[in-house]
This record gives sequence, C-alpha cells and structure tokens, in this order.
Amino acid sequence: MAGCGSRGSVCPRDALSHQTHLGGRLDEAMQNSLGANAIEVLSLTRRFNSLVAVDHLNFSCASGATFGLLGPNGAGKSTLIKMLTTLLPPSEGTAKIAGCDLLQHPEAVRRKIGYVSQMLSADGDLTGYENLLISAKLYGMPRSERARRIAQALEFMELAQVGGKLVRQYSGGMIRRLEIAQSMLHRPSVLFLDEPSVGLDPSAKRAVWERIAELRREFGTTILMTTHDMEEADHLCDMVAVMHHGILAAMDTPAALKAQVGPEATLDDVFIHFTGATISEGGELRDAARTRITAQRLG
Repeated sequence: MAGCGSRGSVCPRDALSHQTHLGGRLDEAMQNSLGANAIEVLSLTRRFNSLVAVDHLNFSCASGATFGLLGPNGAGKSTLIKMLTTLLPPSEGTAKIAGCDLLQHPEAVRRKIGYVSQMLSADGDLTGYENLLISAKLYGMPRSERARRIAQALEFMELAQVGGKLVRQYSGGMIRRLEIAQSMLHRPSVLFLDEPSVGLDPSAKRAVWERIAELRREFGTTILMTTHDMEEADHLCDMVAVMHHGILAAMDTPAALKAQVGPEATLDDVFIHFTGATISEGGELRDAARTRITAQRLG
C-alpha cells in the first residue's frame, strides 16, 4: 500500500470527516502505509544562525510504540518536537509522520497528530467540558459528534465527575489529563508529549502514566515523549534515545541501554554515562502554569 502523496491508492483507514473540504490532494496525502513506522526522521536538522540545535538526526518509531527522548536542557529535544509537529521548519532533512511527509504535506501531518506541550493549554476560566468543546471545534469535528466524543474523553481520562467544574479548581494532574484529552479528541495516529508529568506529585504522575499506557492499549496510539524523569521513561517507553548537543548519543530499549552501562545500572546512570550531566528537576492551575513556564524557559 502506498503512503502519503501516492496516486491511485485507497485509504486503508477511516478518514476524519473534517478533512474532505481540503480537496483530493490532501485526501491523497492522508493515506497511510499499513505496517510502516509511524515516525521516520530523515537527516532532520535545525540551525539558528551558527548554532546547530538538531544535527542530522535519523531514527524511526514503530506504529503503536512509545518512544522516549531524554536529554539535558538545551539538548535540542523541544526543537525536534516543534519540527515534527510542523511548528518549526527544518533547515535540512525531513520526516514522515503516519506515512505523511513533513515538508510535502504539513496539513496532513497536522491532522494525524496530537500535541501536548510543556506550556499550559487549558483555560482555567472555562470548565473541562468547555475546553474540550473548543478543541472539538478547532479540529472541525461535526456538531453531531462533539457531545459523544467529549463525554468519552472525559470518561477515559477519569474526569467525568469534574467535567462541569472550572479548570482553575482542578489539580495539576487533572489539568494534564484534560490536556491529553484535548489532544486525543480527533483520534490522532501519533501523539507528541513534551514533558507529560512536569510539576506533578508522585500520585498525579502515576495517574497520567496510566492514561498514557491506556491510550496505546485502547487506540493503538504511537507516542513520542520527551522527559526528564528516568522512572517515567523506564516505565512507559519501548525505545529510548539520549539526545546531547543536537545528536543522538545512544538509542535502544531501556533494558539494553542499562546493560551497556553496567549490570546494576539505572536509566539515571545511562543518562550520566552518555551526556556527562545529571537530571535536575502537583499543585493547582497557578502552580502548574508556573512550573511549566520555568521548564519551558530552561528548555
């Protein structure tokens, strides 16, 4: 089966109903290759004047897998995520997301992905339901589908009991689960999570981890996540890449990476071994916003 941009092939999956107005060219670009890698990064590079933030990266992520990107602040992780989500154009190279070329079909890529950034995206002056309704409209979801899909999202993220409450009354963990719900309303093939548990207490963090793992089981979602939390990477990720100075210093399964370093090694040891650095690192809406703003400035 041909991938994005091919001629004469038939879409193997149900297309999103709101794509049709973009015409035949985009419909053609939305077609996926069955069994292909969900993410293929091909010599992807980003320069800022003389600074090379991301340096000719090549890697892939299998469909339905969770790929963890580790690295110290300034390693290029957020720059990479911004390129893969079409927020920042690459200086060189390209990538394929769910079979769609990043440069040739950015509109198709945007309709195949969900993105949860470090920055706070939920509006504290609206209810959880209202935040999701705005997302549904932005994704072009038909009016007849919205209420059912929002109810499913609230239930899935264990927020059904607080869907009518203002988000300013939510805990940090509830806010994060709401933001993941926003990103998943349109059932994306690939979900990008930039520091999904940043600023959360251990209990809230575990709740977010459970929901992320459930996304894979329930929808077969492919996940690429950045994290500073080695336990999170070990718990959730099938593959882990250590990024340092814009390149991939190491990439393998968590178990294989630990075995390379030593028989009793942890992912913290792996991180220190390949980068020479150590990791340094929930409340309510105000606390979550403050924590994420700080994290974004450092990244």
